[in-house]
Amino acid sequence: MTPSVTLRCAPTAGRPALLLRPWRRADVPALRRAYADPVLRRRTRYPVDSESDGLMFVEDHARDRELGTRYGFAVLEEEAGLLVGATVLKRPAVTGPSAEVGYWTAAHARGLGVAPRALEALTAWAFGAFAGAGLERLDLLHQEDNEASCRVAVKSGYGLEGRLPAAPPEFPLSGHLHVRRRGSA
Repeated sequence: MTPSVTLRCAPTAGRPALLLRPWRRADVPALRRAYADPVLRRRTRYPVDSESDGLMFVEDHARDRELGTRYGFAVLEEEAGLLVGATVLKRPAVTGPSAEVGYWTAAHARGLGVAPRALEALTAWAFGAFAGAGLERLDLLHQEDNEASCRVAVKSGYGLEGRLPAAPPEFPLSGHLHVRRRGSA
């Protein structure tokens, strides 16, 4: 198990500082507002339609963090405390050479550089926190029609390694596999 951790992205070029921290029960109202966005709903597998869905989301993330299998972070504008996105590190095995990352950006924060900054912070943390467990590679998967996610991946140093066939229901369309290896920029 890795202890609860908070990550920070310094402000850049007129962009506010970002704070990445574990999900809290108090995040549920903002989480529900974010999930009201049809674009986000189409791109994610975890619907948050009600207060109970939001609480289950937070509790599932807390349990997975405790088990060491998934480390989800709420991404907030640090000063305002406004939810602007999310990042996650998924480790199918507690030790091993690879893990998967994911992210989303709330509709009101898209185009503001939130996802690349948050992903970079998560990437640096993951390679540092799990170096002793043998983590060498982070995979980032997205559907081919998600051009914004592809741009974030490339901007964040995740090179395109290949195309993936559709695998419904979790991955209904064909996709891209992007990879970042320890020590790459």
